[in-house]
Formats: sequence, C-alpha cells, structure tokens
Amino acid sequence: MSMLKHFTRGLWEELPPFRLVLGLCPTLAVTKGAETGLGMGIAVIFVLTCSNVIVSSIRKVIHRKVRIASFIVIIASFVVIVELLSQAFFYSIYEKLGIFIPLIVVNCIILGRAEAFASRNGVVASGLDGIGIGLGFTISLTVLGAIREVLGQGTLFGMDVMWSSFRPFTFMIEAPGAFVSLGILLGVMNAISGSSRA
Repeated sequence: MSMLKHFTRGLWEELPPFRLVLGLCPTLAVTKGAETGLGMGIAVIFVLTCSNVIVSSIRKVIHRKVRIASFIVIIASFVVIVELLSQAFFYSIYEKLGIFIPLIVVNCIILGRAEAFASRNGVVASGLDGIGIGLGFTISLTVLGAIREVLGQGTLFGMDVMWSSFRPFTFMIEAPGAFVSLGILLGVMNAISGSSRA
C-alpha cells in the first residue's frame, strides 16, 4: 500500500467516529463548540502520531504477552505531555476539556491503531497513519462542534455568526443535541458513500 494511502485512509475510508465508530465518548462530550472539538483533535493527533511512531520503532523488542501494557505506558506518557502543555499554554481549552484529556489514554482509536497498525508496520507508514487518522478525528470533532455551536449559541469559535434576531436552539448544546448531530452527520456520510458506489 502506498504511503499516501496510509495518510488519506483516515480522512474518509476509516474516519474514526463515523466509519470505525470509535472514540464516541469524546466525540459527544467535548463538541459543544468548535474550539473544544479542535483542541481535543489536536491533542489526539499528537498522542496518536507519537505513540504510533514509538510502538512501530520498538515493535520487535516488545514481548507479545506485555504488548498491550507497553502500548498503554507509551500512550500515557504522551498524554501526560499533552496535559502539561495544555495546562501551561492553553489553559482555557484545558479547563473546557477537563477529564477528557487524561482519558485519551484509554481512547480506543489510539490503542486500536497501536495494536492493529503500528505494531505491524514501519515507522513512516505508522506516522502517516497516525497523522491521517488523527486529522480525520480532528475534522470530525471540529465540524460536529461547529454545527452544535452555530445552532445552539449562534457563534462559531466564540464569534457571533448569526443575525441579531436569531434565537439559539439550545437543545443542540445539550447531550441529546450531540446524538442528533452525530446521527445526521452519519446519515449524510452514508448517503454520500451510497451514491458514490452507485
């Protein structure tokens, strides 16, 4: 498989929340706004890419019986780096994301990519896979957050984008709004995929 394919696969074919249906907890919980969706996505890109590269580079020396535990230690190390950097430089986003930054450790997207891809492929391919899957996840969270923020608050990245008489549909920034938005986006993606196959 070409290196470009490793990268682009995560942008549509294996788009985490919509195609693989993975990482739904952060997808639903942190997408009240586009900013938090983007922040979480960037954190996931960093952790996923770095952990994929490390897992791939040491895959031949990790014993089979301890590989999952080893992957978790590697992932947790990068999550701590992200948490400390976000506390130091992006505190407002860190406060909004809350517990979901440490929970990246158990995000099934990251552990799944380490097990299914990085532990079986080279460093470059694993790095590209991490960037592609992470970028697809980031785009998904940002788009979902933008839809919910625009309809639920009338803003986008905190700036007013709707007309002055617009009455926000506050349902969209509540938990049920996350499910409805996700369902609509899943339906749109399935319709696009179905029409492209026909």
